[in-house]
Amino acid sequence: MPEGGGSNIEIAHHLSEKREQKLGVETLEILEAIVLAVVAIATAWSGYQAALWTGHQAELYGQSSKLRVKAEGVATFANQERLYNASTVADWLQAEAGGNTKLASLFERRLLPEFRPAFEEWKKTDPIHNPDAPAGPQLMPKFRSAHAEEAIQLDAQASQLFEKGTQARERSDDYVRLTVTLATILLLTSVSQRFKIHSIRLALVAVSVLLLCYPVFRIFTLPRA
Repeated sequence: MPEGGGSNIEIAHHLSEKREQKLGVETLEILEAIVLAVVAIATAWSGYQAALWTGHQAELYGQSSKLRVKAEGVATFANQERLYNASTVADWLQAEAGGNTKLASLFERRLLPEFRPAFEEWKKTDPIHNPDAPAGPQLMPKFRSAHAEEAIQLDAQASQLFEKGTQARERSDDYVRLTVTLATILLLTSVSQRFKIHSIRLALVAVSVLLLCYPVFRIFTLPRA
């Protein structure tokens, strides 16, 4: 009888160990399934955000390019106006210095309205007889060019949009890097399932869980498109 009782105890102990081992394997499999599910969702979200930020980057770069082209066109027009006014002022100086007041008046009337206040201010300095007078109306405080100012504003807006586009590209790169990390975690989890040794499998899953914390944290903290 004692020998039969000892044998039953050994069998019960053996069954208990198998039950615990099976329970441990099942728990590990559940953990692996959870890791794989989180990796799949995080990868899909990261790829989605990377695509959105890439599209946003292209849109911002396109808007920046359009503003650059527009700014160059406006700046060219402003330069043409400046050349026209400078040429008219040179003709006025020649007529005024020659005493041809009628022709000088004609050239004055040909000046662009926006340029006239600076010209009148410059004219009061007696540029023909005063050697200390400014070289031209464009150096006077009242001189302004609406088109030149518009070109500067457009160029500044283009720079701002380009900078935002660069930031969008950086956000896209951040999400792409996350997908690479998630792919590594997926590989580790998949490899762990190939091992029959429980301790090795558990170690690989633990590493996967630790690595998974970083991309999950970044997903919650990175800006969304």
